[in-house]
Amino acid sequence: QVQLVESGGGSVQAGGSLRLSCAASGYTYSSYCMGWFRQVPGKEREGVAAIDSDGSTSYADSVKGRFTISQDNAKNTLYLQMNSLKPEDTAMYYCAAEPLATLSTLYEYNYWGQGTQVTVSS
Repeated sequence: QVQLVESGGGSVQAGGSLRLSCAASGYTYSSYCMGWFRQVPGKEREGVAAIDSDGSTSYADSVKGRFTISQDNAKNTLYLQMNSLKPEDTAMYYCAAEPLATLSTLYEYNYWGQGTQVTVSS
């Protein structure tokens, strides 16, 4: 059973930085896709960034140049480095994973973490 546990959220002032982590366990697939999403109450969940086992990455336009997704395969951990944070980045951030998929073949994520809250004050 795939399990994802996020950490690293918190409160920060605009312009600050945070690094989110997502510890993955329960699978050792050779190919996979992992991503970060965020959601504000009352709004739809938004894809933030994604990475696959080939190292390909994608970003939402709203975070390009400010956020960086990366992974440490030895630690089975996904990261999201968030710099130059803005109040509009405030949201619950979720990690997601889909084994046996790449960015080009991904249909949907079937495994989700519980989320970590990021609050950016102006």
